[in-house]
Amino acid sequence: MSLNYSLEDKPSKIDGKGAFALEDIPARKKIGNLGGEIVSLRKARKRAAETKRVAMVEFGDGRALDASINPNELRYVNHSCQPNTYMRVSYSRVEFYSLKLIEIGTELTCDYGETHHDGKLKCKCRAANCKGYL
Repeated sequence: MSLNYSLEDKPSKIDGKGAFALEDIPARKKIGNLGGEIVSLRKARKRAAETKRVAMVEFGDGRALDASINPNELRYVNHSCQPNTYMRVSYSRVEFYSLKLIEIGTELTCDYGETHHDGKLKCKCRAANCKGYL
């Protein structure tokens, strides 16, 4: 659950809680690894079906990271169609990197890409290029 920069979770204007920078994060830097528990895909999907706020990342090998168990602040990175971070999934890790300078106090956002919502969840990012749904 390593973080390379200080973050805090607090209420978000996008949705629920968000992850906010407590210091400037330079462009193209690794912010840290998402905390969580690695579980079977079957268990992950069962947990996802039983909760309103899903925090799962599938690895594509029959396993997933459940970020609702043993999380860190990166668990609260909300979706945006105009993100300031990107997520890289490799070697059983979910890593977050900055796309540009993220100034202190700024909420971290990531384009989730394909989700289990199958285009049925209304996007709340308010970006000029918002796709409308996740």
